[in-house]
Amino acid sequence: MHRSAPRLSRILACAAVPVMLVVAGCSSDSGDAKESGSSSAPSAKKSEPTVEPAKYAALPDACTSIAKKTIEDLVPKAKTKGGTPGTSSDTASRGSCSWNGLDDNGVKGSQYRWLDVGFTRFDSDQSLGSGAKRATDEYTKQVAKAQATEGAEKPAAKPVAGLGEQATAVTYGLSKSGEDFEYATVLARTGNVVVSVTFNGAGFAGAKTPSAADILKDAQKAAKEAVAAVGADEADAPDKSTASPSPKTSSKAPAKASPKSSKTSAKAKARATSKT
Repeated sequence: MHRSAPRLSRILACAAVPVMLVVAGCSSDSGDAKESGSSSAPSAKKSEPTVEPAKYAALPDACTSIAKKTIEDLVPKAKTKGGTPGTSSDTASRGSCSWNGLDDNGVKGSQYRWLDVGFTRFDSDQSLGSGAKRATDEYTKQVAKAQATEGAEKPAAKPVAGLGEQATAVTYGLSKSGEDFEYATVLARTGNVVVSVTFNGAGFAGAKTPSAADILKDAQKAAKEAVAAVGADEADAPDKSTASPSPKTSSKAPAKASPKSSKTSAKAKARATSKT
């Protein structure tokens, strides 16, 4: 009986080992499950909608946006035929040019004309909006400003068809320095650019004041050229994406040995063999 007791203890100890291993295995699996459950993929952040890119990246030269022939017709005897450029700290966003001249007809009086063309460009901005939207806001402000010109007599505004994406002509009379002037301001928006053309005229020394209809007609003529100048340089620029053709490689095959040279080499071999 005493000898069987140790033997029984060993049997019970061996029987308990598998149970402990099973328990350890279960606890390990539950830990892995907790870890896998706690680790979840981070949620993707919602991306903000991107604004429409600006249509035009540059402005035309204001002083060359109107044809020389048009300047001669609208502003006879212009002091500076090439125009006087306006000052701008950012020529990529703002530019202007003006012409003025006095056509002296002696005792019949003189005709004075003044023409100004201006461009304002807007870039697209994530916080401020697209360039087109910002240009639309500026266009609306300039139309209201032209209608509210101080001292303007009988101001009137009407839309102009076929000029950019939207256009308005504002006409009014204005008296200054004892003379009566007729004004016409044409405002147009094309893409992200606002075009402004102001034309006015007066008769001096007894000359007849130009009609409002003639002033408006000439202002619209200049405005059409100014709007057409926007983006003209970009359209004419060569496409840099087109690669230049690769240089031609020589397709000539290596020259074949002439029949004469092959015969000569055969004779030489024959002589060498006969000698040996």
